[in-house]
Amino acid sequence: MTALHTRPRPVAAPSRWESARIGARRQIRAASPLLGPIGAAAKYASLFVAVAVALIPLVTVLMAAFKTPEEFATTSPLDAPSNWLNFDNFVTAFVKGGMLTGFVNTSIILVVAVTGTVVIGSMTAYALDRFDFRGRKLVLLGFLLATLVPAVTTQVATFQVINALGLFNTRGAAIVLFMGTDIVSIYIFLQFMRSIPRSLDEAAMLDGANRFSIYARIVFPLLKPAIATVVIIKGLAIYNEFYIPFLYMPSRDLGVISTSLFRFKGPFGAQWEVIAAGAMIVIIPTLIAFLVLQRHIYNGMTSGATK
Repeated sequence: MTALHTRPRPVAAPSRWESARIGARRQIRAASPLLGPIGAAAKYASLFVAVAVALIPLVTVLMAAFKTPEEFATTSPLDAPSNWLNFDNFVTAFVKGGMLTGFVNTSIILVVAVTGTVVIGSMTAYALDRFDFRGRKLVLLGFLLATLVPAVTTQVATFQVINALGLFNTRGAAIVLFMGTDIVSIYIFLQFMRSIPRSLDEAAMLDGANRFSIYARIVFPLLKPAIATVVIIKGLAIYNEFYIPFLYMPSRDLGVISTSLFRFKGPFGAQWEVIAAGAMIVIIPTLIAFLVLQRHIYNGMTSGATK
C-alpha cells in the first residue's frame, strides 16, 4: 500500500477587520487591570449623583416643612430645623388648605376608576387573546396609535364630549377619562392571559360554561399578579394626576390632592413653609405605597413577560 500524502491547506490570512478586532481585544485585555477599578469608581459615582439628585429636593422640602416663617427666611434650605416637632405648618396645610376634601375626592375617583380599568382591560385582553376575528391586529394597532397621539392635541374634542355628556365639574368626568384603559394595562393583561392554557376554556365549555362564566370564574382569578400590577401603576398615576382634575373639576369642593396643593399659591403664596408641608402630605402616602408595593410591581412586570 502506498501512503497518500496530502498537502496541508494554506491558512487564509485574516482580513483587515478581523485584524482590527483582534488588536482591539488585545488592547482591552492589556488595559483590563486598570479599567476594572476605574469602571467600578465611575459606576458608584454615577449612582451617588443620581441618588443625590433624587433625594436633595425631598430633603429640602422636608426640612422646610418643620421650620417657622422666621427660621425659613433666615436659614439655608439645607439647614435642619431647630424643632423637628413643629407641626403647625402641617395643621395649617391640612385644615385651611382643604387637604381632607382632596383625599376624599381622590379616594373616590381612584377606587372607581381603577376598578373600571381592571374590568375593561382584562375583558379587552380576554377578547383579543381568546377570540379569533377579523381585524384583531388592527384593534391592537388602533390602541397603539392612540397612545402615540399627544393628549393635548385632542383636549378640545375630549372637553366637548365630556361637556355634552353633562359630566363637566363632576367626579364623573375624571372617572370616565381615567377609566379609559391605556395600552400598557392591556399588554400587561395580555402577557398573563397568554400564559393561561386554552385547555381550561375548552374543558369549561364542555361542562356547559359560557364565555362570560369562563372569564369570571377561571381566567379572572388567575390574573391576580397582573391585576396587582395594574392597580399599583394606575393608582399612582391617578393619585399624582393634576391636569384632568384641574381642567374638568374646577369647583373647590371637587378638589383632589394635586389641585388642593396647587391652590396654596393663592392664600399661602408667600408661606413656602406651609406649601412644603402640604407637599409632604401629598408625597408621604405615595412614598409609603411605593416602598411597600414595589416588589409586586417588579414581579408583576417581569413574570408576565417570562411565562
